Amino acid sequence: MALMFTGHTLFLALMMFAVFTFEESVSNYSDWVTFIENVDQYEKQQLEGLSAEQKLKKTVLHPSLYFDAEDVQALRQKAHTSHSHLFRAIRSAVTVMLSNPLYYLPPPKHVDFAAKWNEIYGNNLPPLAFYCLLCPEDKAAFDFALEYMDRMAGYKNWLVENAPGDEVPLGHSLTGFATAFDFLYNSLENERRQKYLEKIWSVSEEMYEYSKVRSWGKQLLHNHQATNMLALLIGALVAGVDKGSQANIWKHTVVDVMEKTMFLLNHIVDGSLDEGVAYGSYTAKSVTQYVFLAQRHFGINNLENNWLKMHFWFYYATLLPGFQRTVGVADSNYNWFYGPESQLVFLDKFIMKNGAGNWLAQQIRKHRPKDGPMVPSTAQRWSTLHTEFIWYAAEITPQPPPDYGTAKMHVFPNWGVVTYGAGLPNSQTNTFVSFKSGKLGGRAVYDIVHFQPYAWIDGWRSFNPGHEHPDQNSFTFAPNGQVFVSEALYGPKLSHLNNVLVFAPSPTSQCNQPWEGQLGECAQWLKWIGDEVGDSTGEIVTASQAGDMMFVSGEAVSAYTSAMKLKSVYRVLLLLNSQTLLVVDHIEKEEDSPVNSVSAFFHNLDIDFKYIPYKFKNKYNGAMMDVWDAHYKMFWFDHHGSSPVARIQEAEQAAEFKKRWTQFVNVTFPMKNTLTRIVYLFYGPYVNVSNCRLIDNAKSGFQISLSVNNTENTISVVTEYQNLKTRFDYLGFGGFAKVVHENKVTKFGLGTESVEKWIKNNRVVFPFGFKVNIIAGLILGVSLVILAFQWRFYISFSKMLRWILILVVILWLIELVDVWSMCTQPICAKWSSDMTRLEHDKGNKAKQLEGNPIVLPDVIITSLPASGAEILKQLFFNSSDFLYIRIPTPYLEIPETEFEIDSIVDPCEWKVSDVQNGHFRLIQGWLQSLVRDTKLHLQNIHLYEASRSKIAQHSAMSKDKKKRSKKRESLSEQRSRARGSQDKDAEYIRELRRHLIYYPNARPVLSLSSGSWTLKLPFFQEIIGPSMRALYVVRDPRAWIYSMLYKNKPSLYSLKNVPQRLAAMFKGESGKGKCSLNEGYAFEYESLRKELSNSNSNAVSVLSYLWLTNTAAALRINGDLQPTNYQLVKFEDIVSFPQKTAETIFAFLGIPLPPASLNQMLFATSTSLFYLPYEGEISPSSIHAWKQNMPNKEIRQIEDICCSLMDHLGYPKFIE
Repeated sequence: MALMFTGHTLFLALMMFAVFTFEESVSNYSDWVTFIENVDQYEKQQLEGLSAEQKLKKTVLHPSLYFDAEDVQALRQKAHTSHSHLFRAIRSAVTVMLSNPLYYLPPPKHVDFAAKWNEIYGNNLPPLAFYCLLCPEDKAAFDFALEYMDRMAGYKNWLVENAPGDEVPLGHSLTGFATAFDFLYNSLENERRQKYLEKIWSVSEEMYEYSKVRSWGKQLLHNHQATNMLALLIGALVAGVDKGSQANIWKHTVVDVMEKTMFLLNHIVDGSLDEGVAYGSYTAKSVTQYVFLAQRHFGINNLENNWLKMHFWFYYATLLPGFQRTVGVADSNYNWFYGPESQLVFLDKFIMKNGAGNWLAQQIRKHRPKDGPMVPSTAQRWSTLHTEFIWYAAEITPQPPPDYGTAKMHVFPNWGVVTYGAGLPNSQTNTFVSFKSGKLGGRAVYDIVHFQPYAWIDGWRSFNPGHEHPDQNSFTFAPNGQVFVSEALYGPKLSHLNNVLVFAPSPTSQCNQPWEGQLGECAQWLKWIGDEVGDSTGEIVTASQAGDMMFVSGEAVSAYTSAMKLKSVYRVLLLLNSQTLLVVDHIEKEEDSPVNSVSAFFHNLDIDFKYIPYKFKNKYNGAMMDVWDAHYKMFWFDHHGSSPVARIQEAEQAAEFKKRWTQFVNVTFPMKNTLTRIVYLFYGPYVNVSNCRLIDNAKSGFQISLSVNNTENTISVVTEYQNLKTRFDYLGFGGFAKVVHENKVTKFGLGTESVEKWIKNNRVVFPFGFKVNIIAGLILGVSLVILAFQWRFYISFSKMLRWILILVVILWLIELVDVWSMCTQPICAKWSSDMTRLEHDKGNKAKQLEGNPIVLPDVIITSLPASGAEILKQLFFNSSDFLYIRIPTPYLEIPETEFEIDSIVDPCEWKVSDVQNGHFRLIQGWLQSLVRDTKLHLQNIHLYEASRSKIAQHSAMSKDKKKRSKKRESLSEQRSRARGSQDKDAEYIRELRRHLIYYPNARPVLSLSSGSWTLKLPFFQEIIGPSMRALYVVRDPRAWIYSMLYKNKPSLYSLKNVPQRLAAMFKGESGKGKCSLNEGYAFEYESLRKELSNSNSNAVSVLSYLWLTNTAAALRINGDLQPTNYQLVKFEDIVSFPQKTAETIFAFLGIPLPPASLNQMLFATSTSLFYLPYEGEISPSSIHAWKQNMPNKEIRQIEDICCSLMDHLGYPKFIE
């Protein structure tokens, strides 16, 4: 299942309703499934399990929370050896505390303690107590700790009076106090032990009661819930040593909630948290501690959780150059609230084990600012030192992640954030860019809320994205590491504080009338429950890196109220070089939209450097920031050439428990027409921008000429981004943007090509129109000369006319010869030398086209059944570019002809000659109709009504389907099941029709379930033409046979009657009668035919020969196809390297990989929540289950039969 547990069976290991005989894959993002819940049974088992465990732990003494008493001596030794750098940090913290007891000790009076936010006292206590444990000889520190705890134990409660509904300070105090008690237990006298223990007990009981009524008890993936639940767990673990029964209920409550948290986190494929890096570090602090404590005390293993595996990138890929500052998405300070060194060493020790976590923790500690706004808060800076010390694995050598040192783009497809240049040292060439356009709560939470797959999720009431901002399509830019455009960080939820667009006048404006920004704004917290707000989304349309350039774009129209009647709010960012960023806003509105103005904002929080007005070339208004005589500049203009003067303002807003200052540039443009385009250019001091102008402003896209450092760059961008045909027409490929510069063209998503040869071959010294003008001028001039000559010498008119006619004919013949020599069209009856070379150079043609198709792709997916090809649906499902079609389905069956397609395989290869000779005409017409006019084909399908007669007819059509129920069904049950199946089949066709209504140019993706089609791709190629893009999915034969025999009960081998079908295939009537050795029979199948006649054959040997013969035949037959039309894909590569494989497939199609498709593929391959038919859950470990579960004898037999082809495909032997 999704989470692998040892020990107790947990509620969140829910059984998924997945009958693996379904003919389609089950996914969280495509076909939501229902979970079977049995909460009562779980609770009973959990209480019994915890009670039994508690009896075993009765004799366990403290410390026991993070380590045992016998481990203390080893910890003390590490403090002076491998962990000395961490011990120095702990000792330094304690020294600072001791030097200022008035500030760090809890106040003597409770009224002073409760008068302000007091998490500092709970946070600082664990590192103080841990130091006392490591250094028992330091009496001053121990006495300080006792005074500290005595004062806290003496308070009547630990709440904050001016935050009566917020138990977070209580949670911090309980966590710190109980942890310190566990560390110092053996140094305390009995009276203090009892006093402290009673305080822990009473506060834990108070926290438990609050969990029943407070929102944090129900709102998942929120920092409050994680913080308070961890506090309750630690209180229960510490106090429960002596009082077990009540503590077990508390533990059960925490485990129930936190396992739901871990289950939901597993859906977040990019390791992010929607609350941003600052609050994300807050939540992750508690999550990592919970994971450790749950495994230590309950045997619950969450270490395979995919979110934990990816969480490192949430810290690394959000770091600005210099390791001090992070992306400020959502409520943030300049970096982290807690850690993140503790979280990073945890990830390295238990998850990654590659040194990257230790390395990044080392870099962050090394570069921590000593003063200024990025210094950690005194309330939080030391709170995770003890866990960092405990988890640090000195044996793992710190080392940076691969490709460290070069600027890389990183996409968080769930979070909706793209960063470039993260995790690098601070130097002049290291630039940072970020872009945000995502769904409310993140993609996984948003989809869970809207698709409702889990009954225990109560819509948005189960979540709290209040710390998010109205920030879809926001960006930041830090050329040379110098922040030029930044977020406004923690503050009120106002769109103009987030570098996004606001519009006016809006009929629904709630603040800043008449202006209105994005949904949910105008309050201290984002208003996520309300009209339209819960549906608020942004979407990263594309994100591609090409060398030092990056292109990213996002659509945010769904983040604005529908009352403004906007059709598109599309923003593109092009990083041209390390110091030049081009931003373009494309805005479309309805004809009757009330909006007539748009305003853009650009922020900077650096108080030392102010924006001042600036004008580019005395033409465009802008702003400039002077950083020690280095000028960072920006300017703007719209598609009319207008460049309004900006307002440069300063503002203060509430942030955390203080005020935060910001300055911003605000520029407002009129929206006179339904289409508005605004260009902004941001550049640093070491580039020379000499020109920037709009050279094409078409409805479907635009072109900008930008001269930087005496190099002209022509930038082409498509704004009709959902129309694949428009993208091909405007750009010449299926991407979203390209840049032509220095005889090179960069097609974002596909790479850079040289265009120098193309320019030379097509260069014409005198264009045709110019020649015509010259000829006309010559004729006119000569005529004037002749007239003057005639007037002077009195030549007769008839003689003069003859000379003029002769001259005109001569000039016409000269022009005819010139046109003849230059024309390349067939009408000229001559091809140019360039065209002749291209015609003869057929060998190079495929190389020129490879990876860069010039036609719209028509995708064919084929494989042997059970090879996992269905997983490719995640790349094409719910895409504006593609329409994924399963074949066969009840309404999309292969036409019946003289040749019946077997659902497993057949030995017949169909060739190009079959098309030319008119064979299989019905299938040819069906395929052409489905591919060439998919919409009409689907419209012509008659959907049956749910009546008795029609159900009977429809059931008869599905003669190849097997009965899946062992017991005999009643007539009413049969009718009900048939009606439900028919309704589902009809709804599938309706979904396809609806998709084409929204996206009429979506290209078909035909997923052919029968292995017969693997030998017929040349036939497809001849029918479909050069647009065919065939994906042939092959699988390791050992995994394939294991899936056929063991992954399903009854086995797929039995379910599909494989032996009988193969035997029938070779009978004269249904075997070679269809295709003889001379007419399409694949000779590789002879070895399978012989094996079937072998009396010693078994299921393993038959399936081995089936894989061998079909795969060998497919590789031979399809080897003649051009690389532009055919690609082999290994199933293992899809699962183990999903992003790389997906990018390769989309490059083959000539289209950049969309982040949404990447997210779906990562979910399918990485979370163990995606199910394939007959296969079960998919993960990098599950696809190799045959290694553990298959008898070695069978593995050896498969390898002996298939070894040559396995070696060719890169499948190494398992048994030598």
